[in-house]
Amino acid sequence: MGKVWFVTGSSRGLGREFVSAALSRGDQVAATARDTSALADLVAEHGTAILPLTLDVTDRAAVVAAVRQAHEHFGRLDVVVNNAGFGLFGTIEEISEADIRAQLETNVLGALWVSQAVLPYLREQGSGHIVQVSSAGGVLAFPALGGYHASKWALEGFSESLSQEVAGFGIKVTIVEPGSYGTDWGGPSASFSAPHPAYDGLRQAMAGFQLRQGSPRAAAQALLTVVDAENPPLRIFFGTQPYQAAQGVYADRLKTWADWSALSAEAEGEPALHGVVA
Repeated sequence: MGKVWFVTGSSRGLGREFVSAALSRGDQVAATARDTSALADLVAEHGTAILPLTLDVTDRAAVVAAVRQAHEHFGRLDVVVNNAGFGLFGTIEEISEADIRAQLETNVLGALWVSQAVLPYLREQGSGHIVQVSSAGGVLAFPALGGYHASKWALEGFSESLSQEVAGFGIKVTIVEPGSYGTDWGGPSASFSAPHPAYDGLRQAMAGFQLRQGSPRAAAQALLTVVDAENPPLRIFFGTQPYQAAQGVYADRLKTWADWSALSAEAEGEPALHGVVA
């Protein structure tokens, strides 16, 4: 029996490829987007297998209604993909309050609202797989992306807790951490803070930095393998570059913690025991 998917941010980029891949193998998909007209060709090709739903994930009530509609339409939900999100470019000094609130509303709270909305259905059926589309930027950090990193590190934090909370209900959680892909994440889909001239040199230096771009279609096929796995990973990189970079970053973190471990012990002082039952 094919799976039933609920995918946010499905009108373009990775989200659209996820929807197309699922439909092409015979699955059914509730595909949400702010503008569902971009899904017209998929509707024409796959008919009732796709349910387009107009949705702004920052609207919690609308999220609850969309999830309910999808469940009533298909009868169940097997794979929930929180893909809606965008990139915010700007140094920490440049980010405005409106910039960061919009970033967190979509990338963090949007995924939280969807996760909360689907959990009653998944718990009742005793199964389901929540896929949180994070980023290599959910474990690594680069200049001029602090707001974006804040959103993805937050997503990863609550998702790891979620995985432990729902494992007993038969629900799986996977955090997908894509590297660079040939989408418009850094173009029309992105938000750019008002630049401060003090950081012009930094931007010029970063402009020459090139990343190898992966194929969104290949990422979609990889996601099919993840959701079909009996024991899917909690975290998985999509692309080779993030794993290579993470090895160096985590080795440096471990070394720093080790180098300063004596002071860490001093900071504890004389530890007291709490909660010990005699």
